[in-house]
Amino acid sequence: MIKRTKPWDNRSSISRWAHVLERTGLALTGASCGLFVAAHVGRASIDLIGSAGTVMGMMLYGGAGFYLGIDLPPAPRDHRMHLPLRQGLGSRADAVELLSAAGTFLAAVAAVVSVSSIVLDETPRAGTALLIGFGWAIGASMQIASGIIARTRTETSST
Repeated sequence: MIKRTKPWDNRSSISRWAHVLERTGLALTGASCGLFVAAHVGRASIDLIGSAGTVMGMMLYGGAGFYLGIDLPPAPRDHRMHLPLRQGLGSRADAVELLSAAGTFLAAVAAVVSVSSIVLDETPRAGTALLIGFGWAIGASMQIASGIIARTRTETSST
């Protein structure tokens, strides 16, 4: 992915539209992951997913997770990569990136398991379905948290 160094106001119209299109696509991907997990959990005869409102809520939450967590703002200017790579845990920006990546991975694994169960017409056990649902919720929450932390960091570091 191309890292933009120019602020939003200085980007071309094509670049702005491409960014909006990309963010919308990621949000739709997250929403579909939420829909698949909701369908999987609902097939296990769990009363939690009995309403269209709950399914819509999962779709919106998944969309927010993929929208906020996948395309993090660039690291602040004082964040330098040292060559050769440093030993140790890294900086706060590295931790936020790991949080986003782990959340994306968890949400995607839950969605893949859900879709495969639906396609193979398997009836999930209630415990397994709840585990997949909670894994997805934790992953989406990690994405949202990383997106909020990264955007808050960027706003406070630029002032």
